[in-house]
Amino acid sequence: MNPMKNPPHPGRIIRDEVLAPLALDVKNSAHILGVARSTLSRLLNERASLSAEMALRIEKAFGPQADHLMRLQLAYDMAQARCHEDQIQVTRYHPSTS
Repeated sequence: MNPMKNPPHPGRIIRDEVLAPLALDVKNSAHILGVARSTLSRLLNERASLSAEMALRIEKAFGPQADHLMRLQLAYDMAQARCHEDQIQVTRYHPSTS
């Protein structure tokens, strides 16, 4: 599948491109961010979505822009929705022309 149509989960990006180069583990990262270890672990293990608040915490602590991180989440969410869009039964609305 085209990488643009299958973007990575933002948790993977944060884990591999933000925390790993800083040699930070989940426990220490969670402490720095002021969140529960389990909360951060769910994000980094791709079992939870990135919230706007978490994106701001990451920006403040480590530098990546929160807006960019949120765009990664949106791209991921849209790709996941597109995978099952054929199951979404909605008919196009056409306003009457009278």
